Amino acid sequence: MRRRGGGWRRRRAKSMVSFLVRMKFAQEDRADVTEAVRFLAEASRREPGCVSYVPHQSEEDMDTILIYEQYVDEKALAAHRESEHFKKYAVGGLYQRMRDRAVENLIALA
Repeated sequence: MRRRGGGWRRRRAKSMVSFLVRMKFAQEDRADVTEAVRFLAEASRREPGCVSYVPHQSEEDMDTILIYEQYVDEKALAAHRESEHFKKYAVGGLYQRMRDRAVENLIALA
């Protein structure tokens, strides 16, 4: 939002796509999951349309992984999902081991 002429007007990032992925895994898969997430993050960060790709492990639940992702637009996100590293480490690895998954779409405020 921006104050202009006595009123507020909302400004939006052009078409930036941001979201948070939360995945739950079994404790016995922790080492394999951590390795897959690291490989996926390294490759994803090299994509031209990737603005941010930051995986986290929850302090309260070490078997929960959260990944903050941001892409320049929907086309860049689609390219990410079609990439070989996504198919190998996410679809072929993480998705096969996860017990639960939730995605929160985000809108940037500033």
